[in-house]
Amino acid sequence: MSVAATPMKSAAKGTKADAKPFDWEDPFFLDDQLTEEEAAIRDAARDYCQDKLMSRVLEANRHEKFHREIMNEMGALGLLGSTLPEKYGCAGANYTTYGLVAREVERVDSGYRSAMSVQSSLVMHPIYAYGTEEQRMKYLPKLASGEWVGCFGLTEPDHGSDPGGMKTRAVTVPGGFKVSGSKMWITNSPDAQVIVVYAKTDPAAGSKGMTAFLVEKGFKGFSIAQKLDKLGMRGSPTGELVFQDCEVPEENVLGKVGGGVNVLMSGLDYERIVLAAGPTGIMQACFDLVLPYLHERKQF
Repeated sequence: MSVAATPMKSAAKGTKADAKPFDWEDPFFLDDQLTEEEAAIRDAARDYCQDKLMSRVLEANRHEKFHREIMNEMGALGLLGSTLPEKYGCAGANYTTYGLVAREVERVDSGYRSAMSVQSSLVMHPIYAYGTEEQRMKYLPKLASGEWVGCFGLTEPDHGSDPGGMKTRAVTVPGGFKVSGSKMWITNSPDAQVIVVYAKTDPAAGSKGMTAFLVEKGFKGFSIAQKLDKLGMRGSPTGELVFQDCEVPEENVLGKVGGGVNVLMSGLDYERIVLAAGPTGIMQACFDLVLPYLHERKQF
């Protein structure tokens, strides 16, 4: 996929003495380099997060509750899969904008950012980058609107994200594959309608033996098992996926058989944007709290 980012305005064209000094009152002072479109989307995301998400943070974290409607709300604003083409119901924005959206969401809560970015980066992007046109048209509009929630099945109960240790297997059967195994610590899984899942089709082939599949909630042999209790990011639902000879039709292979590592890395590389940009929102939230205190506190 090639998404051309809108060139940002030049930062400082004059001498070092002419450069704008860092403003502790406005840690995001570099935002004045944004295009009008980037700034407008940032502002829309900020307004939504401050007005609609902030009020749900305490309840979500205290009671480990995921407000399912936030996916519909984010979808209506174009915050899901924001860099993908409008043809599929997405915003067609650039990567800078995606980072800005992640920053504003994580400024309120990391859990909400996780739900949004997993859907956008690890589900929608691989479908766009490696899916057939039929797969794109079937899944992306529903994911973009928030009608469907998606999740990403890689990690397993007895190991982390190392594909080499993967135990989930997919064997060829007439008309498709049967997938067997389980995935653990899967963000969005308790509410997911579609899963991008990775399984070994040729265990002896190493990285070339892994294949990506699109599994729907109603497929025979698939179930969503336990929902996990967590210490942090409690507003983001996390759980276990179980595949017991799950029947996956041939047309639900994502990319090529044996090409799963390419699909996997396309999503993980894309996710790096929000994993870098999102924490700057946490930093801003810290400034939001501490700066008034520093100005108002009286000592001696």
